[in-house]
Amino acid sequence: MLNENFLFVGALLLFVAVLAGKAAYRLGAPALLLFLGVGMLFGYNDFVSFNSYDFAQFIGMVAMCIILFSGGMDTKFSEVRPILGPGVVMATLGVVVTALFVGGFVYLLSPYIGIEITFPFALLLAATVSSTDSASVFSILRSKKQGLTQNLRPLLELESGSNDPMAYILTVMLVGIVSDGADLDWMSALRTFAIQMSVGALMGYGLGRVAVWTINHINIRSNPSLYSVLLLAFAFFVYSFTTMIYGNGYLAVYIAGLVVGNYRIMYRNMLSTFFDSFTWLLQIVLFLALGLLVDIDDLLQPDVLFVGVAVGIFMIFIARPLTTFVCMLPFRRFTGKARLYISWVGLRGAVPIIFALYPISAGLANAEYIFNVIFVVTIISLIIQGTTVSGMASWLGLSYEEPEQTFKLTVPDHIRSEFLEVGVTASMLHNGDTLKDIHLPGNTLVVMVCRGENYFVPKGHTQLKPGDKLLLVSDNNDELLQKVQDLGIKNIIPMK
Repeated sequence: MLNENFLFVGALLLFVAVLAGKAAYRLGAPALLLFLGVGMLFGYNDFVSFNSYDFAQFIGMVAMCIILFSGGMDTKFSEVRPILGPGVVMATLGVVVTALFVGGFVYLLSPYIGIEITFPFALLLAATVSSTDSASVFSILRSKKQGLTQNLRPLLELESGSNDPMAYILTVMLVGIVSDGADLDWMSALRTFAIQMSVGALMGYGLGRVAVWTINHINIRSNPSLYSVLLLAFAFFVYSFTTMIYGNGYLAVYIAGLVVGNYRIMYRNMLSTFFDSFTWLLQIVLFLALGLLVDIDDLLQPDVLFVGVAVGIFMIFIARPLTTFVCMLPFRRFTGKARLYISWVGLRGAVPIIFALYPISAGLANAEYIFNVIFVVTIISLIIQGTTVSGMASWLGLSYEEPEQTFKLTVPDHIRSEFLEVGVTASMLHNGDTLKDIHLPGNTLVVMVCRGENYFVPKGHTQLKPGDKLLLVSDNNDELLQKVQDLGIKNIIPMK
């Protein structure tokens, strides 16, 4: 009977969460905020009882593995390469600077709340909330059909996907310091950081290449669905093995995802669909679990509420902007508006809450106080920043509408030809309005035309009109892209 009840409650929670996600999209609110709210609602007065911090931590670990791996798969090297420098600086130095700012603020604030807080304890609280949340950033940026100028989206995704290791190292180190009462050893911290990041990066790249080779050479085409299971196993293996050899598993799994996403692999579209769906499932489960775990009455305690709101406001309007402008000083090509937007998309979400579970697992005094404060900070961040990500980009003039793909084409990855969708403009037709008047590379074919609601296969004498959409295929994508750009075509949509 217990199993049936568990499945019933689980199904009900998932159903309500999906409806909440639909409502969030219409309201312009982050879906993850409503998932968290559903969990808190069902957990109120133990309507659904869930109080296992260890199990919540395990769920967080599993979810973060897949979220980071999937996020890496969806990120292209070509997009990351130009912003690699600022992304790495924000993901490392940015986390440390944020922790110092917030830690100092909490330490100075402590005399006014009647709680004696040492500086290492204040730093511990700050470290847990020092990284932006990849789940929140990925889901919000990718659910909005909104492009960002100055390579801002890959920069923000790279930062959120790769700054968790730094926050993790700081959190674990400070848990040990607070627990043992030892002094802060920055040299030891730097050594640990260097080892974990180096091992994590090497294992992520190496095991990512192994995953690509295995998928392309193992023959399980009789049951292609098993490729998804195989890649899932690789993702968990990368994290666990890297952690076992004292590397950072979160960094490794993100880099492995980057490698898999940027090399040719069998059944790419099927794998991407699987991981996208699985990622959303784990995000829902994670935020529901965290919502169930918290006690609303504890959040509403005056000292928790005051510190949580104060830290949240300080982080959004002071710490994050200061950190961003300090870290971005060497990178002159970003405008002031771009830097302001980067500072605004410093979302906190599931990751800080997961990291706030580590002090509880270690049995530290006042650990639950840290957890409750971080929970309030997360809610403040999701409400203020999460609901205004799109609007802030538009207000700063940094956004543009991403063109919608007309030809819903799924191309197997082993096909070497490249497909491209272009929109016909008046300038394209200045030499004539028929297909044969458009001089395309010899290795390129126009295979279909979309005009309004009609689709047809063109011939050389087919007359084209501005607004038509052309589906092109070529075996030399670089040559094709250069040609369409020479023709003055800007609305180009790669098919894969």
